[in-house]
Amino acid sequence: MIERLRAWARTYTDEGRYTPVGVAFHWIMAALVVFQLAWGVYASWRFAGGDKLFALQVHSAVGLPILVLAALRLVWRMLIPGPVNDADTLDAWQVVLARVTVVVFYICFFGLPLSGWAMWSAEAEPGPLRLAGVVPWPRMPFDELPLETRWLILDLANDVHGILVIALLLLVPLHAGAALKHHFWERTDVLRAMLPEVPDEPAPPPAIPSAQRHTRKGPPLRGASGAG
Repeated sequence: MIERLRAWARTYTDEGRYTPVGVAFHWIMAALVVFQLAWGVYASWRFAGGDKLFALQVHSAVGLPILVLAALRLVWRMLIPGPVNDADTLDAWQVVLARVTVVVFYICFFGLPLSGWAMWSAEAEPGPLRLAGVVPWPRMPFDELPLETRWLILDLANDVHGILVIALLLLVPLHAGAALKHHFWERTDVLRAMLPEVPDEPAPPPAIPSAQRHTRKGPPLRGASGAG
């Protein structure tokens, strides 16, 4: 099964592209992360009450899928090697920076939902957790802990959450700017490798030459001479 998957993936990676699965992981998670950053700011501006609780419920409902997708994406990344493209021929410092950026992204992908989950679980029953707002999600087992310990967990998780949010706010524009730089300035295939593949339009039928288009087809005309 895995070898068949890898053989299928090589039809893309041999051309310097990520597989459709890898592309889907990237852009779905990118959209969720951008939404979470914007919605998190919105939620932080709400006053305590029903509006803030609703905003936090939406925030948690979107954050939990990021945790699930990050785990699935990491498994996919370990099973299916990425393509070899122009990114592998950059200067050594750029390659190292790109790899460090990937590691920090994954720390954020796991750390932010986990710290948010811990904060939700340490509070006194703020409401049910639901994956994508649909699937029930359990709380962490903090209910039997002393109140002081739960407050410490809440403070620590809140600090971790804030630090990782700042890291994402720095990394997202850095990552996007680097991709655009490689594409438009250095003319590499780094960005193209992660874009969805658009099939070429079928070639139009060959045009009929004008002379043939206006030639009348039919039986030959009879001669003008008549019988005696």
